[in-house]
Amino acid sequence: MLGVSPPNSYRRHKSTCGLYLGYMSDNPFGEMFNDLFAMMSKAGPDAWYSNAQQIALSVARGEDGDPNPAPAERQRLEELAPLIARHIEGLFAVPIAPQVETVTRTQLTQAALDQWKPLLEPGLAISNEALATSQLPQIAALAGTLGPLMTGFQMGSIAGHFSEQAWSLATLPLPRIDGLRRIAVNNVARFADEWSLDHQLVFTFALAQEMAASLVLSRDGTSDALRALLVDTVKESAALQGGLIHRIQEMMQDGDPQAMMANPEQVLGSMDSPGATPATDALNAAAGVLSAFIARSALTVTELMFGPSPALAEAYRRHCLTDAQGEAAASALFGIAPKSQWHERSNEFVAIITEQHGIATFDALLRVDGLPLASELTNPEAWYQRVTNSPLA
Repeated sequence: MLGVSPPNSYRRHKSTCGLYLGYMSDNPFGEMFNDLFAMMSKAGPDAWYSNAQQIALSVARGEDGDPNPAPAERQRLEELAPLIARHIEGLFAVPIAPQVETVTRTQLTQAALDQWKPLLEPGLAISNEALATSQLPQIAALAGTLGPLMTGFQMGSIAGHFSEQAWSLATLPLPRIDGLRRIAVNNVARFADEWSLDHQLVFTFALAQEMAASLVLSRDGTSDALRALLVDTVKESAALQGGLIHRIQEMMQDGDPQAMMANPEQVLGSMDSPGATPATDALNAAAGVLSAFIARSALTVTELMFGPSPALAEAYRRHCLTDAQGEAAASALFGIAPKSQWHERSNEFVAIITEQHGIATFDALLRVDGLPLASELTNPEAWYQRVTNSPLA
């Protein structure tokens, strides 16, 4: 089933956790998992990431082979970059380099994988620490092997589908490991065609969005604060996984392990789905405001250059709510809910602050204390007073 041939004779298999599981006849999970352990033990600790890359790049290439951007479209974007950078500088009084890289879907996917890997690794490490306390070594071996493998499958599929429509990494407000800006030109052009919008207008919006995102998300203070929120969310997820492992241990002691694996629904049947928590609320408040601010900044720059653009604003709003399925799945991978109540609250928050104090007020997002608290989304003035009176202001 997994593409690995059964061994010709009984022999010992060593799992990635360094545990000998004994002869196949002694392994309660059966031959399939012996083969899986043997395969993963040869692949190394980054096997999950290698799997993610293979799956993601295959999905991203798609049926059309992922063609290069048309030279004229690439030139159009490169010519717009210096002018847009000057507008961003004017809004936030921060120098902006005008460089931009035009990429294919495959290249955007690889960039996403590179950015996401260090954000997912703490979760794997926390899970492995929890497994070390397992009372059943076979359970620890199984979860320690399948957990990273499933993470790789999930991450790869999501990253591949993310780039199907995403214009850049700006659609996901996550900490960045570099300040490089990448635009999937063909995706931007397709959006413009589908909504009958001028390419110059849409390219300006997409590039301004990526420049604003790069400015904020690559900033040490902002990225450090976001990473802390992500770690808190990961710890809660690890606690849920620990409950799952405990449930499996109980079933291992009370019943037939192979029957359990043949019917995994019984493992999950008694597990409650996690609801909103202080950690997820804090993450969604920060991510929601960052996304809303980045989009508002992009629209501000676009309208400074082209005048009011209600058709573009409405097309982008509908795109985010109905078409951007890959981006929504990528957000969910990190515990961010882009189409929830946080989305509307964040848009209202940014609109109120912009109207009352100006969009330049959001230069506070460049600081470690600038991200809004969940409680401040319904009280924007409280956020404004806190960040303007901060010692770091």
